Amino acid sequence: MSIQIGDTIPNVELRVMGKEGPEAVQTADLFAGKKVVLFAVPGAFTPGCSLTHLPGFVVKADEIKAKGVDSIICTAVNDVFVMDAWGKDQNADEIIMLADGIGEFASALGLDQDLSGIQFGKRSQRYAMIVNDGKVELLNIDAKGVDKSSAETVLAAL
Repeated sequence: MSIQIGDTIPNVELRVMGKEGPEAVQTADLFAGKKVVLFAVPGAFTPGCSLTHLPGFVVKADEIKAKGVDSIICTAVNDVFVMDAWGKDQNADEIIMLADGIGEFASALGLDQDLSGIQFGKRSQRYAMIVNDGKVELLNIDAKGVDKSSAETVLAAL
């Protein structure tokens, strides 16, 4: 069963790229005492994720933060080097590119999916959340497309 509105984000150790290289971060630290927009994509550099999903949050980052959001986090089941390169490629300076390298976070949320049939392996579902002090306030999951989890939809919900 997937995480629900009102649930607490599980604490998982993931990676972000720091100034000195990959750094471990705890999800509990990323969400504690903060209002956060979290969105996930099935894979960095994939068409829908690179052409629509991440760019929407890059363009709307200032508007989202103006609504009282402390941070915007993008996660995918990719390693920290891929997430860092993708963030740089997309000019995602205002977004924390959170690497869920082995899919542990996606699985802990109950929002993982098996895309082995198309040679992608275990990935995250496409979703967006508004999380306040570690508690889920909004959860929008897209089965297809990027409508429910788009920056515009999240911004309207804020």
